[in-house]
Amino acid sequence: MISDLKKIRNIGISAHIDSGKTTLTERVLFYTKRIRVIHDVKGKDGVGAKMDSMDLERERGITIQSAATQCEWNNHFINIIDTPGHVDFTIEVERSLRVLDGAILVLCAVAGVQSQSMTVDRQMRRYKVPRLAFINKADRAGANPFRVTAQLREKLKHNAIMMQIPIGLEADHEGVIDLIEMKAQYFDGPNGEMRRVEEIPGPLRKHAEEKRGEMLDAVSMYSDELMEAILEDRVTPELIHDAIRKGTISLELTPVFLGSAYKNKAVQPLLDAVTRYLPSPAEVANEALDLSKGEEKVTLSSDLEAPLVALAFKLEEGRFGQLTYIRIYQGRLRKGDTIVNGRTGRDVRAGRLVRMHADEMEEIQDAGAGDIVGLFGIDCASGDTFTSEDVRYSMTSMHVPEPVIHLSIKSKDKKAQTNIAKALQRFTKEDPTFRARVDEESGETIISGMGELHLDVYVERMKREYGVEVETGAPQVAYREAISRKAEFNYTHKKQTGGSGQYGRVAGHVEPLEEGDFEFVDEVYGGAIPKEFIGSVEKGFKSMMAKGRLIGFPVTGFRVVINDGAAHAVDSSDNAFKAAARGAFRSVYSSAKPQILEPIMKVSVEGPLEFQGAFVRTIMQRRHHHWNNRRRRVCPRRHRSASRGNVRLFHGSPIVVAGQGRIHYGILALCPGAGRGSCGTGQKIRHRVDRRRRGVEYVSQRTQRTQSAAIVRTLDSRRARPW
Repeated sequence: MISDLKKIRNIGISAHIDSGKTTLTERVLFYTKRIRVIHDVKGKDGVGAKMDSMDLERERGITIQSAATQCEWNNHFINIIDTPGHVDFTIEVERSLRVLDGAILVLCAVAGVQSQSMTVDRQMRRYKVPRLAFINKADRAGANPFRVTAQLREKLKHNAIMMQIPIGLEADHEGVIDLIEMKAQYFDGPNGEMRRVEEIPGPLRKHAEEKRGEMLDAVSMYSDELMEAILEDRVTPELIHDAIRKGTISLELTPVFLGSAYKNKAVQPLLDAVTRYLPSPAEVANEALDLSKGEEKVTLSSDLEAPLVALAFKLEEGRFGQLTYIRIYQGRLRKGDTIVNGRTGRDVRAGRLVRMHADEMEEIQDAGAGDIVGLFGIDCASGDTFTSEDVRYSMTSMHVPEPVIHLSIKSKDKKAQTNIAKALQRFTKEDPTFRARVDEESGETIISGMGELHLDVYVERMKREYGVEVETGAPQVAYREAISRKAEFNYTHKKQTGGSGQYGRVAGHVEPLEEGDFEFVDEVYGGAIPKEFIGSVEKGFKSMMAKGRLIGFPVTGFRVVINDGAAHAVDSSDNAFKAAARGAFRSVYSSAKPQILEPIMKVSVEGPLEFQGAFVRTIMQRRHHHWNNRRRRVCPRRHRSASRGNVRLFHGSPIVVAGQGRIHYGILALCPGAGRGSCGTGQKIRHRVDRRRRGVEYVSQRTQRTQSAAIVRTLDSRRARPW
């Protein structure tokens, strides 16, 4: 157990996909002597990167699950969580940042700030995580760290200050110039492990002095002592380091570093910055809710002798049962201790305590505040709080986004249903953004996730880990049926068997209902149908609403009025009048001209103004009705958002729901920068046939297609940009 919390750093490495996060982590582990050999991320050497332990990760060359490890640098212990860069696995970033004290935001020196960079930055803001920026791939053609730093300021609204400038770029990239020490650093040896410090090359001296002046002007805002030293020309590196640390921890400054992880350049200075500028667990304020005092907020201390408070933030099914990743915020945990699950109130025993190194484990006897460790043999859920028996605290859980895409799955082998159930139960427990359900109407098993890749990975894992092959497809669209005109009925149900028979006659009419699904009106006078049988008639009609006679989907917007009928003194009964109502429905339904209704939703799309044309074309292809768009107001600096300066398109536009998730996913794919989509329901749209059911509107297919086509033709003929 590490007793000096000032020597601990809990950091995450996050970025857009293919920015070099895992490559950077591999070099960090090598330079800290956690691994002896550097391996290729995509597994071309047959081994693969240490943090990508899944076969799928090595085959696809992407990170799917976050992985934790610990290394040592400059007498500091650094807990590192390498997170996925793909938007489909954003929950891995979300729950990692929930328990971390600092982060490294990795950016590509060529592509700069990308869409997932904005998402990750928004997640860091949500949990108030201080960060460093590392501009990677400075050796690539087209690399420009100065442009990327400008994008950090313009797109993410960071106070980004360069701590280094490059010595050459692209193929000529040799090292970096440290603007604090004003020294040139080169990285020699087969893997760049030998750091060589020299004087700044003459041609770069003037540029370095200009950038140092800019850096000192920005950093001095966080230290009066440094400002006085600048005026008196007695600046020391220690004063600069202290000012940068204050600005970084206060979230008002983002130090920018650069290099090339793949070419083994400038990773060591980044490690120096982690230990110098990012906070220790003792410097971060963490709060819990005291359940014994009406969820009153309590500030946790990093005292090892205080009652234990820990948060389970990730679950994983391992070789030895469920592995639970926990972050300890207060107190200490020893092997064999009895702790309490705050959600269930049950006592559990910490039978096995481990420190993770990707997929490897190291048995430990105890862990203290600020540490991230694993527990085996504990049944819990992600987000559960564990405490000692002395307190009843609960930590706030992480933000879990809603799934945006859905697939139906069906086993190729009926005998594999048990394994499918086991797989879905495990995956939904491990991943809060992965959902599984059985559709009530179609009976299909529906899986939901954050994107096509997200679901593809789980389908492949079912095959590899459970031996189950499934067929996937689009879920059955939730159509509805509705009548379009008034029709009269007069139906007699008469059945004679041995003994008393069945008799009941009902007469009246059906008509469309503007609001609601079903309405029954009794206008029978004179006792033509005895009162005790009126309820049976209603039940008979209502039983037919579940399955229409056109395509077999539920009927909505149906109003039935009965005004006449007949009963028999002996043969009439509840069952007889239910049968009469069902027969009347079957006889009148086709006469009322039923129509098929398809669901629509209102979609609001946000994205950069320069991609408006792509948004318009994509939405038009989905038979949309364009209502309006507007430009967003620029937010004040303290309340800035990643979508600042964007344009909102199609706000309140109804879109066919049949491909809702794919529409949402496709819109984001059009935009290499920021883009967000949201779906919701609102006021009723005027169509010839219009119904509402459970907050979703249903519109006649023929009417929807005709009007949408007319809108598209009109806009195209005028070559108009819809405003």
